[in-house]
Amino acid sequence: MITDRRTPLDAVHDALGATMTDFAGWRMPLRYGSERDEHNAVRTTAGLFDLTHMGEIEVTGPDAARALDHALVGFVSKIGIDRARYTMICTEDGGIVDDLIVYRLGDEHFVVVANASNADVVAGSLKHRSRDFDAVVRDASEEYTLLAVQGPASTAIVGGLTDADLPALKYYAILRTEVAGVPVLLARTGYTGEDGFELFAAPGTSVALWDALLAAGAPHGLVPAGLSCRDTLRLEAGMPLYGHELTRDVTPYEANLGRVVRLDKPEDFVGRDALAARAEAGAATTLVGLTSPGKRVPRAGYPVVDADTGERVGEVTSGAPSPTLGVPIAMAYVASDRAEPGTRLAVDIRGKAEPVEVVALPFYKRA
Repeated sequence: MITDRRTPLDAVHDALGATMTDFAGWRMPLRYGSERDEHNAVRTTAGLFDLTHMGEIEVTGPDAARALDHALVGFVSKIGIDRARYTMICTEDGGIVDDLIVYRLGDEHFVVVANASNADVVAGSLKHRSRDFDAVVRDASEEYTLLAVQGPASTAIVGGLTDADLPALKYYAILRTEVAGVPVLLARTGYTGEDGFELFAAPGTSVALWDALLAAGAPHGLVPAGLSCRDTLRLEAGMPLYGHELTRDVTPYEANLGRVVRLDKPEDFVGRDALAARAEAGAATTLVGLTSPGKRVPRAGYPVVDADTGERVGEVTSGAPSPTLGVPIAMAYVASDRAEPGTRLAVDIRGKAEPVEVVALPFYKRA
């Protein structure tokens, strides 16, 4: 794997005083100032993110749709042109290799967006799984930069820079247009729980696009936002993160994402038998939300225990103080018989049992 990869906006982030971090081999902005302020800006106005570390894999050809139906758990051939779908790629035994968004740009043209840490693995797996189909799989990540404007003011901000009819653009839809004179693929998608847009553009245009968005957003309160607040935003929105909630050790059914598995599609797909068996048997553990009345924060890896006996019944996968709710929140896998909202459990935080309550996900949902 190439390490210390830098996005075309690297110098821009430094000039803005960003605290930089290594993420999946990329040098990425963690925060520009206060991560709480950045989080709150996305919830109330808007934030601007550099997401160029994500991977873009193009799948084209007469059998592109069938190849993806075989490779992924979703019914990709049912995606309409200029629409997108959330799906997953799984192992033969049903474990999650990565969660993905698939965009359909034409009858025979798809773009699969993978997490940065898995982009190479996903590209290789798609090539291998497509070998018997008339389809071409190509890692096109170097040809894209990806920016995101997220928050209630995102339509006003982006709308002021394009002639596209943004109010008519549906959630999980994509179109070709120009923003600030820059050709982009503009998608109404995001990972924050807010309305917003993701903009795919050529790397050479990214600085001009970033500057235009930042300037247009300034009167609306838009701020540059880093990976730290993106994590608390997605946690409040109950969105899973690969390597935390999603791993090869769990299937979509444990993660409450069985809806993405389309056992009814005619194309056989990798992991189908194992996933059908899991759907029939039910999951032994379930992903849940936890809230705490105290101030101590459950963190990833902390044991979840029975509040009375101390018996271990699960494990925290992600946890943080919630800037929006004002309490510690966490996601955890617990025994399915302890997953009912209202169940009182505890988290072992460095030897002390901290009371928590199981709650329905998401913690936060926009109006």
